[in-house]
Amino acid sequence: MMNTHLPVDNPSFFINRELSWIRFNRHVLDEAQDESHPLLERVKFLAIFANNLDEYFMIRVSGLQRQVNKGVLKSPPDGMTPSQQLDAIRQMLIPELDAQSDIWDKQILPQLDAAGIHIHLYSDLSDEQKKFMHTFFINEVFPVLTPLAFDSAHPFPFISNLSLNLAIIIRDSANKEYFARVKVPTNLFSRLVRVPELPGIGRLDDSEVHLVYLEELIAAHLDMLFPGLEVVASFPFRITRDADLEIEVDEASDLLTTVEEIMEQRAKGKPVRIELDCSMHENICHMLERKLGITSEMLYRVRHPVGIADLMQLMSLDRQDLKDTPFLPSIPAELAEGKDIFSAIRRQDILLYHPYDSFTPVINFIRQAANDPDVLAIKITLYRVGSNSPIVNALMEARENGKDVAALIELKARFDEENNIGWARALEHEGVHVVYGVVGLKVHAKLCMVVRREKDGIRRYVHLGTGNYNATTSRIYTDFGFFTCDRQIGEDVANLFNFLTGYARIERYMKLLVAPVTLRNGIIDRIDREIIRHNENGNGHLIFKMNALVDPLCIAALYRASQVGVNVELQVRGICCLRPGISGISENITVSSIVGRFLEHARIYYFHNGGSEEVFLGSADLMPRNLDRRVEVLFPVENPSLLKTIVSTILPVQLKDTVKVRLLKSDGSYERRKPSDDMPLMNAQTWLVDHRGIWNNDVN
Repeated sequence: MMNTHLPVDNPSFFINRELSWIRFNRHVLDEAQDESHPLLERVKFLAIFANNLDEYFMIRVSGLQRQVNKGVLKSPPDGMTPSQQLDAIRQMLIPELDAQSDIWDKQILPQLDAAGIHIHLYSDLSDEQKKFMHTFFINEVFPVLTPLAFDSAHPFPFISNLSLNLAIIIRDSANKEYFARVKVPTNLFSRLVRVPELPGIGRLDDSEVHLVYLEELIAAHLDMLFPGLEVVASFPFRITRDADLEIEVDEASDLLTTVEEIMEQRAKGKPVRIELDCSMHENICHMLERKLGITSEMLYRVRHPVGIADLMQLMSLDRQDLKDTPFLPSIPAELAEGKDIFSAIRRQDILLYHPYDSFTPVINFIRQAANDPDVLAIKITLYRVGSNSPIVNALMEARENGKDVAALIELKARFDEENNIGWARALEHEGVHVVYGVVGLKVHAKLCMVVRREKDGIRRYVHLGTGNYNATTSRIYTDFGFFTCDRQIGEDVANLFNFLTGYARIERYMKLLVAPVTLRNGIIDRIDREIIRHNENGNGHLIFKMNALVDPLCIAALYRASQVGVNVELQVRGICCLRPGISGISENITVSSIVGRFLEHARIYYFHNGGSEEVFLGSADLMPRNLDRRVEVLFPVENPSLLKTIVSTILPVQLKDTVKVRLLKSDGSYERRKPSDDMPLMNAQTWLVDHRGIWNNDVN
């Protein structure tokens, strides 16, 4: 019998958010170990694992440390205190870092060497190679290095966030030892410096590559930085600082300046982690602890290169034989180059599934609008647009052609602030109406509206998406894009833009679910409706695909559905705080996660609804931040053909994956699904590459 008053504060019903994230990142590390990936793709996963950890410490761990310092005792739904979480994080990460070292040292590095990509110790270079590298050091690197001593006359130098450094012990003629620090200028030089195969001569291609770490090159020449002194030893280290700085402004006009100031402060946040070469002397470790005001629990000794995220540079090598086989994304025939995209959208709604479908039609949608004499206005939200954005260039072109263009650029998009500020200023310079965001909220919704004058009156053409207007990430993130000129959706989008750019306060929308006003209740009401339908018909079924599931109220609603027997299938790529398999609570819930070649980024919410099936796509995960502190949009897919494609093809393929899928267990751990007669070998992403375009019934 359903517990209609299921408590949402029972810790046993929830998995800790921070520990769930670490388990997700372990899936990324597992991909680095998976030999079914080409070799450089495995290097990429290793770098992504490390980069993910950097952001995790800068944002999540720093937040927990601040809570401990302030004496905050409030716990998340799972009941762990901030200090308990920090202890558990360290306990989980130590073996992960050991595994990372083993994968690099014992698997990937030897295979790179066998493939002709040689990463040498400096001491192993030939005399001729050392001579060449010495000249390179003298001419290029030495002039930009600044050795910094620290003693009674020299204060401890400031060490910026994520910078790579050498901690150096030097000794004078009186046998007295001193400490010094040299910053490794990875902002000016590649972390992996190319070494010629023969003196002064390098190959013109990347079939045989010799590399050495920049810090090793510097370490081998430290005597030039400290003449008259003996260099006893040097050790790489790297500091991660608190980058989770809140932006508080009372007026939107202050936002751009405030964000610029926050960006400067980010590099100066308090240290939250120090990565050390495992051979570093204990006396240097203790000195760093004292000078930086940290505890030994913040020190992480590693056997792999410090700052291993820099290995992503290897992906720039021209070795296609060591990378994923490229494919040509499909383009619906009605959206092919030169076709009238507005006529195509008038005929029917159009669904794109990136990267299997090309992002080019989205760019062309705005380009056509920019040059169409009947288009009056273009409005768009921009969260992460990337560099050299064709979308932004099309908006500038539209303004040059006299269109009314409004762009909401979310300056608070974490780690993309600088890029977004640059685009905001460029667009303003062209006369675009630029809005920097909404006070108190992040605008995460993905919306573009084109207003066009036609024979029968004004018509709104709308593109809504699950991902950013970013041509680069569209090739590696799985996301939906949806074109429609549905009148009610158009009115909803117009009203939402009026809220974003003006003072309109819209409490109800005809078709869209919009956070923070209607989205959470819209999801929970539909879950409760599914419970009613199941009690009537016995065929309740919910399928939710998202990046993260954290919100306690939504989790409680899913538990209620499970209790009455509704079949609940969740595919949650990352954090999942719902605990499946609890007797009497969640035994009808399964949770899976796919981590593979592409980053699963699309959000799909399916409700069986007694046979009157309903599907929403959009930008929102079920997290308190998305539902309460962001502007998010979920939109319905009502076209019967597109609805059938999602329900009968795309979702089943995802749910039947037996290659890249992990299944969440009730204890919070994951296990691989084993192929069986009912579920044979299936890689969902590979299948979708091979069958791309079938949802549009035509491949161009």
